[in-house]
Amino acid sequence: MKKISVLILTVLFCIALSYGIKAKADDYGFERGYSEIGYKEVNIALQESKDHFNRNIVLPTQLPPVTFTHNFGRFNNLEGDANDGFEITYINKDLTQNHYQIRIKPVKYKLEFREEQIDQIIKLKDKSTAIYSTKNPLNLLAFEKNGWQYILLIDKRISDKVTKEGLVEIANSIK
Repeated sequence: MKKISVLILTVLFCIALSYGIKAKADDYGFERGYSEIGYKEVNIALQESKDHFNRNIVLPTQLPPVTFTHNFGRFNNLEGDANDGFEITYINKDLTQNHYQIRIKPVKYKLEFREEQIDQIIKLKDKSTAIYSTKNPLNLLAFEKNGWQYILLIDKRISDKVTKEGLVEIANSIK
């Protein structure tokens, strides 16, 4: 009887171990896709951006109230300074609608929004203004702080969980 129990436990352990290995392999493939397009660990990409711009970049201390399984950072150093910037992508590999992105670039090269792209102009706690738009594939909140333009983007499919007010709270968490 003892040998059968040991055998059963060994088989169950091997099955559990194989599922764990498969999950790690799935994560590796998912992460590799992002690394192939320039994403890396957030802290590494953030440091590259700080070094390139020779200034500090402050990130929001709040996140949207949805679950993410992964986050990646990318420093974009494209042709000319106008297209350079830093971005963070938060994603849930099992719930693809849980997708949130922060894009940051110098105000000098900020993205301009046409009037027809703007749903609302919002006052932030520091009295600066933010642009809220639902006219793009992702809902966005764009604002300026400390010489940077921040654009917070959220998948429309979770706009009931991550509302305009939630994005404003995230913006206000940047000090």
